[in-house]
Amino acid sequence: MTDPQNRRKERAVTTRHSFGERFTDHMVMLEWTADQGWVDRPRLLPYGDLTFSPAMAGLHYGQVVFEGLKAHRRQDGTLATFRPDAHARRFRQSARRLAMPELPEELFLEAVDAFVGRDGDLLPADDPALSLYLRPVLFASEPCLALRPARQYTFLLMGFVTGGFFSDRPDPVSVLITRDFSRAAPGGTGQAKCAGNYAGAFLAQQAAAEAGCHQAVWLDPVERRWIEEMGGMNLFFVRGTGRAVEVVTPPLTGTLLPGVTRDTLLTLGAQRGYTVREERISVDQWRSQSESGVITETFACGTAALVTPVGEVRDGEDRWLIGNAKPGQVTMELRDALRDLHEGRAADTHGWLRTCAVSEPLRV
Repeated sequence: MTDPQNRRKERAVTTRHSFGERFTDHMVMLEWTADQGWVDRPRLLPYGDLTFSPAMAGLHYGQVVFEGLKAHRRQDGTLATFRPDAHARRFRQSARRLAMPELPEELFLEAVDAFVGRDGDLLPADDPALSLYLRPVLFASEPCLALRPARQYTFLLMGFVTGGFFSDRPDPVSVLITRDFSRAAPGGTGQAKCAGNYAGAFLAQQAAAEAGCHQAVWLDPVERRWIEEMGGMNLFFVRGTGRAVEVVTPPLTGTLLPGVTRDTLLTLGAQRGYTVREERISVDQWRSQSESGVITETFACGTAALVTPVGEVRDGEDRWLIGNAKPGQVTMELRDALRDLHEGRAADTHGWLRTCAVSEPLRV
């Protein structure tokens, strides 16, 4: 076995079940100032610590947005990033909501290509369950505590090799309905992928873990009865079987994140002949329709989680199962369809994959 192959194997063993704990060797950096705009081009640098002023505005006022996307090694050995243009658009939308400069799509894609081209060789060719997770982040780096949008920002892109968020297998997860907290409010930042949304979710996630559940489920912030999303993932509900299958997901109300995987599955579901639509579903509906067999499956989806079946729901002292608490047929069909795209077993008819050749650094 050659040295590069050994390196890939070693990295795969140490990162499979340690999501976000061990990073690759490089990162991409870009800066913006009020006077010059985006300064220069994305720079590929060795991964390492950064030095900032204690008065860095992002640290105090939360002007921080980020994204999460993946690159996969396909069957033919090539590397491809999945829907980076959609992530670039959402990154811009998040920045706009927090009064931050919007990174042009071409610079976002240039940064992605530089990073994947340099560190993508860490993905082994014989382990398709592994992927290269990319984390672009933009934060206010001006050393100033004036209560206004910053005049200096730093963009970084880093990444790590990872397996499945929960497991490499589609094991069903259990969830806890969150009654005590709201993730977002109308007119707030729920549709932006900003750091504060996730910090505010940790307490609910801790409560879910204490109840023996994998994740928390968020309800709408007004009536506290409509299902919105699960942790950092979108939710889907399946009704019926055979030709009568319906695949539904909560509508984008402005208080939940417009997931790229969510959008992808709506398209893939329609291609498979399912009836797909957005629909408000209450907690009471979820329970009664699960118990009566109308809702046959529930699954979560996201970049990290891919497609993950939900097997059990808890709401205070109440508890119910989805189907037989095992992965359902529609869930697995959509999961397989998505993986086939990622790994090059299915034709990319939508132009979702951006191929990247392993190359030398853009600049070191």
